[in-house]
Amino acid sequence: MRNRPNNPGACAGLAAGVSGVSVMARAELSNRRRFLLSVGGSLAIGTAFGRIEGQRGARAAAPGKGGPQALKVFADFPGGNIVVQRIEGQRVFVHQDLRDTEGWWFYWCFGVRNAAGRRLVFQFTNKDVFTARGPALSLDGGRSWQWLGRQAVQGTGFEYRLPADTHEVRFCLAMPYLEANLAEFVARHRGRRELSVREHCRSRRGRPTERLHLGQLTAEPAHRVLLTCRHHACEMMASWVLEGLMEAVLGAGEDGQWFRHHVEIAAVPFVDKDGVEEGDQGKNRRPHDHNRDYLGQPVYPSVAALKAFAPQWSQGRCRVALDLHCPYIRGTRDENIFLVGQPDAKINAQIERFSALLAEACTGPLPYHPKWNIPFGTGWNTEKEPKMFSRWAATLPGIALAATLEFPYATAGGKEVNVATARRFGQDLAHAIRRFLETLA
Repeated sequence: MRNRPNNPGACAGLAAGVSGVSVMARAELSNRRRFLLSVGGSLAIGTAFGRIEGQRGARAAAPGKGGPQALKVFADFPGGNIVVQRIEGQRVFVHQDLRDTEGWWFYWCFGVRNAAGRRLVFQFTNKDVFTARGPALSLDGGRSWQWLGRQAVQGTGFEYRLPADTHEVRFCLAMPYLEANLAEFVARHRGRRELSVREHCRSRRGRPTERLHLGQLTAEPAHRVLLTCRHHACEMMASWVLEGLMEAVLGAGEDGQWFRHHVEIAAVPFVDKDGVEEGDQGKNRRPHDHNRDYLGQPVYPSVAALKAFAPQWSQGRCRVALDLHCPYIRGTRDENIFLVGQPDAKINAQIERFSALLAEACTGPLPYHPKWNIPFGTGWNTEKEPKMFSRWAATLPGIALAATLEFPYATAGGKEVNVATARRFGQDLAHAIRRFLETLA
């Protein structure tokens, strides 16, 4: 008999209307979590308090001497992250907030108001934080994004002249994917019997963490597939891949029809839901991040829930477990799509077999080649203990393939990574998983 939760209804975070975003508010004061909102040439310093729509951030600062139309740099929105140090004329000195992070990482996202027609330089004071295509830019409040281009980058800063008719712009490390984006995806498929949204767990801060079930949900499937994303909150471009894969499973094409007949997929889109919504780095979070939480008793509710859920749900039929990530910000290796090898020889042989199938499946704009993989024992891939999801998933009964897939932020094989190309790669990835499962039948 199939394992089902007692309440298979929609996850609470998306239930009241899946196109909406859950709203949470809780007063919170923290001296080490500050957002500085610039007002004209002066600074108004706000301590982070009040969590609106799950966002850790500052409330709007009162206008300074510059008046109500003075320049404002802000991050009080889901996924926002910036600290403004000072403003000198047209130069805004900023750095990413590294709260809860051990060492340095590169995620940032902020908005600018009251600067229409002005040429501004945003100078990051905490090293280079730009992808191979520079920052991402949104002129519609974060609904759509484009690359500003590497030509806009000057050292550790970037320059941009805001359009004369624009009230607000947003800049980000890359192209965000948040709870609101997932809600839009679910809304597009409202009423489909092949999609069920369930509550995986409640996060540390009380947010509902979604788990989506897709495919064959009305009969016993031949195979099960477990997908995870955002173990590291900042790795946003991987989420667009996951969405593309899920679209393929629910789509009218051959792959979708095959999945809906043969496979049940369980996907956790935001393993670090708090970090995604609050704009955290997520990577190297103290005392350890979500993808180092699988050995022993987990400290994060989502990981504990995965460890409890997956073995029981699998019933020996979970053949594929794939964890989607983004690598370092840029660099020769990090501007290619690659799979991470495993210490287990049998699992590693299946990764190599899947690599060949994925290379054949990539008919979209983004290329993949097995030569870009990182074999176990090379580079940073030396951890044997099952601290990571993919190492732990390799121990699930019946598993054939357990792997981490790294998807670049901005450039893959010399081609542009963006929302459309990431989604298309997700479709290619779905086809490769289908081909792999067919060989196991």
